[in-house]
Amino acid sequence: MRRSARSLSGPAFVRWGLIGAAVLLLGVFLIVPLVAVFTFAFQKGWEAYVAALTYPTALAAMRLTLLAAAIAVPFNLVFGLAASWLIARFQFRGRSLLMTLIDLPFSVSPVIAGLIFVLLFGRQGWLGPWLLDHDVRVIFAVPGIVLATVFVTFPFVAREVLPVMEAQGSDEEEAALTLGASGWRTFLTVTLPKVKWGVLYGVILCNARAMGEFGAVSVVSGHVRGVTTTLPLHAEILYNEYDLAGAFAVASLLTLLALVTLVVKKFVEWRSQPS
Repeated sequence: MRRSARSLSGPAFVRWGLIGAAVLLLGVFLIVPLVAVFTFAFQKGWEAYVAALTYPTALAAMRLTLLAAAIAVPFNLVFGLAASWLIARFQFRGRSLLMTLIDLPFSVSPVIAGLIFVLLFGRQGWLGPWLLDHDVRVIFAVPGIVLATVFVTFPFVAREVLPVMEAQGSDEEEAALTLGASGWRTFLTVTLPKVKWGVLYGVILCNARAMGEFGAVSVVSGHVRGVTTTLPLHAEILYNEYDLAGAFAVASLLTLLALVTLVVKKFVEWRSQPS
C-alpha cells in the first residue's frame, strides 16, 4: 500500500516542482499586483492618499457606486430567489429558456451589453425619441448606470441559490403545506432557512461585481466627471491624466473590497459546510 501511494503521488521533485510553479504564478499574478497597487497609492504619502479619496469627484464616484450596488443587489436578490424557486420546484414550458436568459450576462461581453442599452435608450435608439419627448434620460445618466449594473450582476444570486434548492429537495415544503401552512409561510420558514448560505454567497458575489463593473458602465455613463463616473471609471480618468497616486488610491479601495469579499466568501463556505 505504501508503494502504491508513493507511485500515485509521484517523485518528490515532481511534487515540489508543481508546488514551486504554483507559488511562482501566485506571486506574479496576485501578490505582485497587490503590492504594486498599494505602493503606488502611498507613493506621495498618507496625506496625498487621503486627499485623493476625499476629493469631491472621488466622493461623488463612491456615492454613485454605492447607489448602483444598493439598487442592483436587492433587485437581483428578489429575482434570484423567485427564479430559483420557480425552476427548482416546477416543470413548465419555457423553463430552459429562463435558465438560458439567466446565464446570458456570462456569455455577452459587458461592452456589448452597454452598446445594446445605447441602441435601446439612446437618442437615436428605439426608445430614444419617446424618452426625449418625456424628458427622461437613461443613457449618460444614473438610470443607465443602474441598468448596466443590474444586467451584469443578473445571474449571481440565482446561480448560487438554484443548485442548493435542487439539492435540498421539496419534501419539507410539501410537509409544511400538508400541515396547513400558507405558501408565504412555507417559503419564509422552511425554504429560505435551508438556502440562506447560498443566498448570502450570491449576494456577496453580486455586490462585488456591482461595485467593480467597468465595461458596460463605461459605455452608458458618458464619463461625466463627478456625475456619472463610478469608482472604476474615476480611477481610469485619473490614470489617463497621469495622476498615478490618485488612480491607485481609488484602485486600492476596490482592491480592499475584493480582499474583504474573498474573506467573507471563505467564511460563508466554511459555515455552510455540514458539521
